[in-house]
Amino acid sequence: MDVRIGVVGFGLRGHLAREAHRPGGGSRVVAVCDLSARSRAEAAEAFPDALVTASLSELLDAGVDAVMVLTPDDRHTEVAVPALEAGVAVFCEKPLAISIDDCDRILEAAYRTGSRLYVGHNMRHMPVITLMRRLIDEGRIGEVKAVWCRHFVGNGGDYYFKDWHADRSKSVGLLLQKGAHDIDVIHWLGGGYSRRVQAIGSLSVYGGIQDRRDRSGERMHDWFSLDNWPPAAAEGLNPVVDVEDISQVNLVLEGGALASYQQCHFTPDYWRNYTVIGTEGRLENFGDEPGAEVRLWNRRHEGAAPGDETFIVPEAEGGHGGADRLLIDEFVTFVREGGATVTSPVAARNAVAAGVVATASLRGDGGLLAVPELRPELRAYFDGGQVRRDGAAQDEVV
Repeated sequence: MDVRIGVVGFGLRGHLAREAHRPGGGSRVVAVCDLSARSRAEAAEAFPDALVTASLSELLDAGVDAVMVLTPDDRHTEVAVPALEAGVAVFCEKPLAISIDDCDRILEAAYRTGSRLYVGHNMRHMPVITLMRRLIDEGRIGEVKAVWCRHFVGNGGDYYFKDWHADRSKSVGLLLQKGAHDIDVIHWLGGGYSRRVQAIGSLSVYGGIQDRRDRSGERMHDWFSLDNWPPAAAEGLNPVVDVEDISQVNLVLEGGALASYQQCHFTPDYWRNYTVIGTEGRLENFGDEPGAEVRLWNRRHEGAAPGDETFIVPEAEGGHGGADRLLIDEFVTFVREGGATVTSPVAARNAVAAGVVATASLRGDGGLLAVPELRPELRAYFDGGQVRRDGAAQDEVV
């Protein structure tokens, strides 16, 4: 029997709902909830047999096995907590929430009810990242001591400064909203969560643009174009623009590895570059899509040198280099069977925590700040595969 999925939020992230709709193949979308008439109309067209509603309670009463929370980030908690309390599994898009307290509320609800919680950190399934993780796990560069990430957000003006992302009251800032992806990957490749962080940044380009527009009812695809260049000539920015468009963070990970993350939203190119340095070598990716290269150095060289080995990022089907399909595969299996997953609610919470504290450092004096730790009982519960406190696994979907 297919897992019956309810979707809350069918806007920009609706492609994940479409990916999860596999009638007869393991999962199907049976209900969609959205406050937007446009989104409800599009959902009715995409899923003609599904209930389409503006009421969360009506969706939860529709007999769903799982809920996918695909709303804007500041509304994750108000959907995820009631869904968990209703006893259904929850897929929450990243970032898990926009505050540490709200992240912990979601984890506490899953812990208290035994409802399964999954967070959509799709980069843990991206072929370039899984390739680098495999090489690290194989010991090819020894013990990891440093992870550096440079994120060139070439589409930043269109993606993040023409809607709610540009308003810190709805996103906190892009070190959290956008950086949660990369901070999670840094933690995963570096083998530990951030314990202390320090950051600087500024609103260097988009804050000076006075052409603003209320884009209520529009979506990013309505205005996106590679012809929107140069950044300083952007038009129709969000009425509120008070998040940084360039920032950099230093992180001290548990276990002692050091990391850094740089993010710029007005570069001409759009990709991520990771460097991982261990006691016996280093890795670096050149491109992040299928067909790109990951190079490994594990011998001494005079100056710059070609990699001692080169690995090609494998091909995969679907969005984000095949990661979206793998993400949904894992989620549906998790709803049915439970158990450990590549993504992690603890890791998702700690990525948000590092982003929140880094933003506080950036907007303060740039000092080194401690990242609050999750309650040990919660960390043990989620790291242990979300087994109920009485020792029984949650019932399988049949």
